[in-house]
Amino acid sequence: MRILIVEDEKLLAQSLKTLLERKGFAVELAYDGATGAEHADTGIYDLLILDVMMPGLNGFELARHLRRRHSAVPILMLTARSDLSDRIEGLNAGADYYLTKPFEIGELLACVRALLRRQGGQVDQLRLGNTALDLDAATLCCGEKSLRLSAREFDVMRLLMQAGGGNIPKEVILTRVWGFDSGAGENSVEVYVGFLRKKLKSLGSDVNIAAVRRVGYHLEVAQG
Repeated sequence: MRILIVEDEKLLAQSLKTLLERKGFAVELAYDGATGAEHADTGIYDLLILDVMMPGLNGFELARHLRRRHSAVPILMLTARSDLSDRIEGLNAGADYYLTKPFEIGELLACVRALLRRQGGQVDQLRLGNTALDLDAATLCCGEKSLRLSAREFDVMRLLMQAGGGNIPKEVILTRVWGFDSGAGENSVEVYVGFLRKKLKSLGSDVNIAAVRRVGYHLEVAQG
């Protein structure tokens, strides 16, 4: 499960990241609302943890932005604003739960697990054309054929499938899959796209990874 924490208190954000990673979650951080929105718009996260008081785009605005885009990702608001009016605004903005600071670690973990349980079981595979990506087994399937993907192949394919045919810039794929500080170059994306193209072809898939110069990659279904 992948979690995005959008929190401008860097020490708290890092502490939450460490805590959740010890529990087996994959966690990424953003320190302001605009960057958080950019990350969340990729659609690759299973849960968002949002602070409310942030520079630029605050947590309420970010939640509203995502719900306007019909994102159903669970949102946990984590904030020092404890007034009833703030809770109501957060829930009306699209938050699924509103937890005030200071909080107990046990309560935070219980909220995270509850929201992920609610999310779990809704989607266990992504499908396009005659091809499916099994999210539990990390396999690419076409009819009776299937191939297991490496961790990075899976992350790239999941990103493309979740975009539903929309273009994803190469730098976004690089950041989302390899991370901000990995040192990997854009040629890494090209290499893994090549791996995936070969696997799609070997499965007899009608899905192709198309490249648009200076725009990015997207999936296309061959017309029969």
